[in-house]
Amino acid sequence: MPLSFADLAASTAATSAATSAIGVSLWVLAALVLAAFVAGWVDSVVGGGGLIQLPALVIGLPADASTPEILGTNKLSSVAGTLVATLTYLRRIRVPIGMVLPLVVAAFAGSAAGSSVARFIPKELLTPIVLVAVVAVGAYTFFKPSMGRVHSERHSGWSRAWRSALIGVVIGFYDGILGPGTGSFFVIAIVAFLGFGFLQGTVAAKLANLTTNIASILVFGIHGEVLWLIGGCMAVANLTGGFLGAKMAMRHGNEFIRTVFLVVIAILAAKLAWDTAAQWA
Repeated sequence: MPLSFADLAASTAATSAATSAIGVSLWVLAALVLAAFVAGWVDSVVGGGGLIQLPALVIGLPADASTPEILGTNKLSSVAGTLVATLTYLRRIRVPIGMVLPLVVAAFAGSAAGSSVARFIPKELLTPIVLVAVVAVGAYTFFKPSMGRVHSERHSGWSRAWRSALIGVVIGFYDGILGPGTGSFFVIAIVAFLGFGFLQGTVAAKLANLTTNIASILVFGIHGEVLWLIGGCMAVANLTGGFLGAKMAMRHGNEFIRTVFLVVIAILAAKLAWDTAAQWA
């Protein structure tokens, strides 16, 4: 039976009401949920899912959405996928507590400080800054083909502890102030400076990234700068992607993670370069 005018009007009114309640159209919400799923998968394997999710939020959220609202909503979605990926990894892979403890404590402090600063950053500065960081990390990984393929820790005791803390506070600050690529940066720093394999480094990075996400959500949430409904919908998708990605990473090991890492970095660098050129044209 064809729709009557009354049915069409009622459907339109219902859609408008949903859009008003959520803050975006249902189509935009569906696109954001899809981006969150892909980001969760990528983030659980190599980190850097924020480089997919954050641009999607910048594009999809209303023009009057502030930088803190974008970043806070991104963190709310990300923390779900990071949590489930972390738990999935820890069932099979163990990392030394003497390395993880200073890493996560320093990461929490750095992220809280960075999130406080992020409230004053203009949106137009986000893309070019992230582009430079992504290209640098990708180039470093590409030209170090043996890095991370074998787990061979190079430090222990106090030497490992202060290096872990330094990695945590620096990258944690970056995560709080911007965020995209944080998981990748944690992985590459742990692999390059501590001698971890990509798989073991990813597990430690998940723990640190989970901590930085929680710190950021606390800061943004206190200031009322999280879009809870949109972020909650995205969180379910991010969680699903994170679970599936962690399972695949454990099944295929270091070489698989390194390959996915380089592919993701290349694609995202191209996308960010295009966005930066368009922004400054």
